[in-house]
Amino acid sequence: MLMNKIHVSVADWQKDNAEIRRIRETVFIAEQSVPPELEWDADDATAVHFLAFEGDFPIGTARLLPDGHIGRVSVLKDWRGLKVGDALMQALIGEAEKRGLKQQMLSAQVQATAFYERLGFHIVSEEFLEAGIPHVDMVRHSV
Repeated sequence: MLMNKIHVSVADWQKDNAEIRRIRETVFIAEQSVPPELEWDADDATAVHFLAFEGDFPIGTARLLPDGHIGRVSVLKDWRGLKVGDALMQALIGEAEKRGLKQQMLSAQVQATAFYERLGFHIVSEEFLEAGIPHVDMVRHSV
């Protein structure tokens, strides 16, 4: 498959929530069996959302909360392993730093911790279950 250029942009929840929802429903609710009532919360209204695109097709999303929490990082299956997650995370980290958020935090699925460690995050908790999936809390400090 010939890849178009991957790019990430800040999304508008009001305008783009159908695309954001499509990606998160596919990854979290359909693939990982996260209950819908745990996936959708009031934080979506106040978060800065990001969309990753191949050409003009949305393939990934993530959000940044005002306190520096990063979450809902998700990439559609056919685009995994192509650095889409890296591009999303670099955009989120850049936005967090621009906003003066010197510490970024996230709850990572245990199977994804190496990905986040490559981006400078460190595990700061014991393993715990969230939506039936093993997670750990991770933190990154900006220099």
